[in-house]
Amino acid sequence: MTAPDARRLRGTSLAVLIVTAAAVIRGVFAVFITLPPDETYYWEWSRHLAGGYFDHPPAIAVLIRFGTDLLGVTPLGVRLGSVCAGWAASLCLVMLARRLAGGRAAVVAAIALCCMPLAAAGLVLATPDAPLLFAFTLALLALDHAISEAPGSRESTLWWLAAGVALGLSLVSKYNAVLLPLGVCIACVVVPQLRRHLRTAGPYAATIIALFIFLPVIAWNARHQWASFRFQLDHGFSSGHGTPFSREMSLIGGQVLLVSPILFVLFAIVVVQGIRSRDPRRVLPAVVSATVFLFFCIGALRHPAEANWQAPAYVPAIALLAAHVTSVRSQAWRRWLAAGGALGALMSAGVYVQSVVPVLPVTARDDPTARGTGWDALAVRMQNLAGQETARTGAHVWLGGDRYQEASEIAFHLPSHPPTFSLNVASRPNQYDLWPGFPDRAHRGDDLMLAFEMQSADSVGPVIRRLRPFFDTARMLDVVDLRRGSEVRTRRRVWVLAGWHGSWPPHDFTP
Repeated sequence: MTAPDARRLRGTSLAVLIVTAAAVIRGVFAVFITLPPDETYYWEWSRHLAGGYFDHPPAIAVLIRFGTDLLGVTPLGVRLGSVCAGWAASLCLVMLARRLAGGRAAVVAAIALCCMPLAAAGLVLATPDAPLLFAFTLALLALDHAISEAPGSRESTLWWLAAGVALGLSLVSKYNAVLLPLGVCIACVVVPQLRRHLRTAGPYAATIIALFIFLPVIAWNARHQWASFRFQLDHGFSSGHGTPFSREMSLIGGQVLLVSPILFVLFAIVVVQGIRSRDPRRVLPAVVSATVFLFFCIGALRHPAEANWQAPAYVPAIALLAAHVTSVRSQAWRRWLAAGGALGALMSAGVYVQSVVPVLPVTARDDPTARGTGWDALAVRMQNLAGQETARTGAHVWLGGDRYQEASEIAFHLPSHPPTFSLNVASRPNQYDLWPGFPDRAHRGDDLMLAFEMQSADSVGPVIRRLRPFFDTARMLDVVDLRRGSEVRTRRRVWVLAGWHGSWPPHDFTP
């Protein structure tokens, strides 16, 4: 083994050790961080495996089912698949950086990724971003292999096919994965060295494979009047509140918080340099990164964009930054990278600490890390109230709320994990609209107990007024505080609608 090969191997081994240690840390925190409503909502999906869901494709449901089958319905069980997917994504990124600039670049990429709040938080939570980032990174790694080989060669074609598999996995994770082939197509059209690959079978075979893997999602949407596609198009492109300037500033601010201010600037610089590079292996990831980022910047002119939507843009940016820093003899770049990594690590540590033991001067109501607190108390209180109602009247009591947040959290925290309902009378449509609801499962005379957020002095609210004519009585039973420690984060009114008549008001949503 030559000295460069030995250094490359040592660097790669160290990088693998770093990302593995980071994955173990994320797994530990996954045990202690309470599940916010989005995660319990996706957990409900995992109990009804399907080719698609109202909000997203099915990959996250499959990962959660994998974890809960192994570890039970626990926070770690729900998150195990995402933690594993995040670890696999980290390994693919290390391999990509190693291919671009050697073992030192692999180490730099590992450190940069592990220091980013995006990875510290995003690769703990069970959300569609975890499988997306794995498949997206795997696709970039396969593409780098494909364009490194002679166009049309057997090796290049096989790597294009592997990229097609990874793209298919990306598409069944989250719909914004479609920006990956868009970026690749732009790069291949613009760069002469890459354009030659368009005259071979590889890219087209990869597209066919990806579409084949994505076919169950298409079929599910076709059976449900394209509900998921329509929801995401409306969610991403409809006009929203605020001005275009305020939405752009909010978007940029969210990115800065996800990756740290210094790393954000460094990523922008290396992506621009990559686009201007003469090396097609750097142009392609740079164009993919810019495509993802600019797409949502343009979209924010009409509609607010959530910060995590641009997460895939940072995968190629990290590899490019690692390759650049290890390729230039610049102490300034190394100092800025060290400062960015230190700041990012400090921010990530703050997220972890705040999630377990709040130390920052942020109220529980305004703290995003507290969104999962208090739901267990609500679930237990509703179960006790339901038991009292059943003992008093003998009727069966069903539980739920008007939003998926209440319905999924109640189901998760009760030991029996009963079926619950999200009525969506005064809230947006969601997956519960596609499952059997209360009128499909209940019998005449049954009771329905609901939890609602206290948002105004109106103690009744539109949901009770809408449903009251279909029951004998409607009573507010209690007000339950959702607490983080001793601090009240929010409150829920608990109502019981007793004695169902057997009919139900028409619902505006048509799947």
